[in-house]
Amino acid sequence: MLEKDRRIKTRKIFSMYPEEGPLSRHAYPKHMSFFEAGPDFLERAMVAANRTGKTEGVGGYELTFHLTGRYPDWWPGVKFRKPVDIWACGTTNQTTKDIVQFKLMGPLSDVGTGLIPGDDIIEYKRKASSVPDTIETVYVQHYTDGIKDGISVLGFKSYEQGRKAFEGTEKDAILLDEECPEDIYDECLIRTMTTRGLIMLTFTPLQGVSNVVLKYMPGGKVPSSFKDTGKFVVQATWDDAPHLTDEDKKRLYDALPPHMRDARSRGIPSLGSGAIYPIIEEIITVDDFLIPDHFPKVYGFDVGWNATAVVWAAIDKENDIVYITSCYKHGQSEPPVHVQAVKARGEWIPGVADPASRASSQRDGEKLLDEYIKLGLKLQKADNSVEAGLFDVWVRMSTGRLKVFRSCSQWFDEFRVYYRDEKGKVVKTNDHLMDCMRYLIRSGLSIARVVPIKLYMMKHNLDQPEYNPLTYRCGGANVGGYEYRVFHRLRH
Repeated sequence: MLEKDRRIKTRKIFSMYPEEGPLSRHAYPKHMSFFEAGPDFLERAMVAANRTGKTEGVGGYELTFHLTGRYPDWWPGVKFRKPVDIWACGTTNQTTKDIVQFKLMGPLSDVGTGLIPGDDIIEYKRKASSVPDTIETVYVQHYTDGIKDGISVLGFKSYEQGRKAFEGTEKDAILLDEECPEDIYDECLIRTMTTRGLIMLTFTPLQGVSNVVLKYMPGGKVPSSFKDTGKFVVQATWDDAPHLTDEDKKRLYDALPPHMRDARSRGIPSLGSGAIYPIIEEIITVDDFLIPDHFPKVYGFDVGWNATAVVWAAIDKENDIVYITSCYKHGQSEPPVHVQAVKARGEWIPGVADPASRASSQRDGEKLLDEYIKLGLKLQKADNSVEAGLFDVWVRMSTGRLKVFRSCSQWFDEFRVYYRDEKGKVVKTNDHLMDCMRYLIRSGLSIARVVPIKLYMMKHNLDQPEYNPLTYRCGGANVGGYEYRVFHRLRH
């Protein structure tokens, strides 16, 4: 009985994901999809809520099979038929010990009761560290087809050691538990480059839509095709974790601060220290519609070399609603290229721009702005009061007086990652269209204009009209009452 108890304690991994029962592997489709993607994608991420089993049930689970070679019969993922050299990494030395090391090895007083079977742990070396009971290296027996064929090596590392600690030899697989800095991620890629090794990233996206998140989720969302990024990502929520009861989920949800609930319960990236426009995307999104001719139009313009951006808007003056109808962002092109793109939407539409927004100085910015004006753009200088502009935009969004056409995908890509850092400063990366919108709302609404009367007449094939209030006739052609009212507004 003692031996039976010992075997149960030291063979934990073989009791996970059974064939049947409420916690069978069939009840965890998101977890299984992560394993199944292994043969096709060298870089995989599980962006998941807390308590969904991403560390133990996904990253640590797969890592253990690679270390031991003891793959179950149903295993759909990558199989190593040789001993491997692997890293398992965490955020700090303390969290690496408390979470990653504990899940794989068990407590130091009872090594072998974690995921790695106790009988397969040949030796481990402790690390000289300020954090007690820290393990540096583990040597694990590897099997191929049930036959011992060598020893796998597992090393524990933490991100707080810095990028240089990740330099060194080739690795067959690396588990990155919780999100790592971008330079460490890139260094890990180099460690696996020549071996075609695996990168497994498991984390709850508490750092918002960071550069590492964007590698897997362009624009902060799971891509429709993983072939575009060459990386696999799966999101898991509490509903994908059948080991959590409804009571567990309610208790955890109620205990979370509101701004962390999406990230911790649904695996949706939170926006750092605060979204600048903390509003649900669907509230401001509208389906595209044909813009009435009596809606005045204007655009916000952001000049620069790396990216020149434009946001167009139409204004429903009767209801005081601004509609963002179109956007343009293109980099490293000469001004005439951008000018043609702007004129294509209507040469008559006026715009506002901050001359110093992307230039090296105010003077250089004004010269660049003058060049665009000489090329035919109707541009005026915008008020670049940042906080005041952000407040103006937020007030319109929160009161339902700013809407965005669903087709403005580039605008939404920036909107999702527009946030403040831990010091409360606006993060000035990937924000060109957001600046355009701020200029437009702050300075552009007062100069917006409707389509010129001559263009309106040409568009509707009308001659110069003579007003007849009884017949609503314009130049001998019958025009519907609505269309006449449009013309009447334009004329006056």
